[in-house]
Amino acid sequence: MESLLVSTGVVALAEIGDKTQLLAFILAARFKKPLPIILGILVATLVNHGLAGALGAWITATISPEVLRWVLGGSFIAMAIWTLIPDEIEEEETQIARRFGVFGATLITFFLAEMGDKTQIATVAMAAHYGAPLLVVIGTTLGMLIADVPAVFVGDKLAARIPMRLVHGIAAAIFALLGVATLVGAGASLGF
Repeated sequence: MESLLVSTGVVALAEIGDKTQLLAFILAARFKKPLPIILGILVATLVNHGLAGALGAWITATISPEVLRWVLGGSFIAMAIWTLIPDEIEEEETQIARRFGVFGATLITFFLAEMGDKTQIATVAMAAHYGAPLLVVIGTTLGMLIADVPAVFVGDKLAARIPMRLVHGIAAAIFALLGVATLVGAGASLGF
C-alpha cells in the first residue's frame, strides 16, 4: 500500500507545472472538450507508465540488490534535482493535435511528452524500489490524473494561483528523502 500512496503523491506533486500539465492546459484551451482529453491522458499514462513499471520489474530481477540500492538512491536524488528545474512545452508536441482529433492528439502528445520525462523515470525507479510495479503504475497514473485533470477543467486560472516553487520543492524533498533512505539502507548493508 505504501508503494501506491507514495507513487501517487510524488507524481501528483512532480506533475504540477510539468510540461504534460502545460500540455493539458493547451489542449483544454484549444479544444474545450474535457472528456476525450482526460481519456487520452489516462490511456497514454497507463501505456507509458506500464512500460516503465515493467522496466522497473526487469531491473529488480536483473541487478543485484546491493547495486540496485545504490542506483536507486542516486536516481531518487537526481529526480529531486530534476524536479526543481521548470519544464517548458515544445510546440511540435501540440502540432499533432491538428491531425488526430482530441482523443488521438492527447494520447499521442501525452505519450511522447512522457517519454524520458521525470515521472516516467520515477515510475521505473519506484517500481524497482518497491518491487510492486502494478501498484506503482496505478499510483503514478492516479498522480498524473490528480495533477492534470484539474488543469483540463480550470486551465490557466488555476496555474496562476499555485505556488509552483513550493510544490516543486516538496516533490524534490520527497524524492531526496527516498534517495537518502535508500542509500542509508545500502550503506547499512556495507557496514557504514
